[in-house]
Amino acid sequence: MRYLTDRKRAEGRGASHTGTEHHWSMTVSAVALACMVPTWLYIFGSALGGTRDEVLATFARPFPAILTALVLVVAMRHFAKGATTMIEDYAQGSTRKIAVMFATSLAGVLAATGLYALIKIAL
Repeated sequence: MRYLTDRKRAEGRGASHTGTEHHWSMTVSAVALACMVPTWLYIFGSALGGTRDEVLATFARPFPAILTALVLVVAMRHFAKGATTMIEDYAQGSTRKIAVMFATSLAGVLAATGLYALIKIAL
């Protein structure tokens, strides 16, 4: 006979044993995005409508370039984890596997493309 309570057996455990870590990861990335995105939108909005040289000059500065890179990486990681959770909840079998691979690959490709463009501008 085990002398563990139901709560002790269930604490931190989900079907995949990573539910708590996933929840905290999503929470931390959501808070980070909530802090970074308004600042990034202000920078992006001020550059919007400018000439090509003005936009290049804006994103060649360190703070806008680093902030843009952070927003890209954190947002795409948040998207991939959220999409994976949604797909795992609603899809079954090989459709699930293909959809998870597609969502993860899409996030990676978008982040890599954005970072490549940013590096070309910043350097």
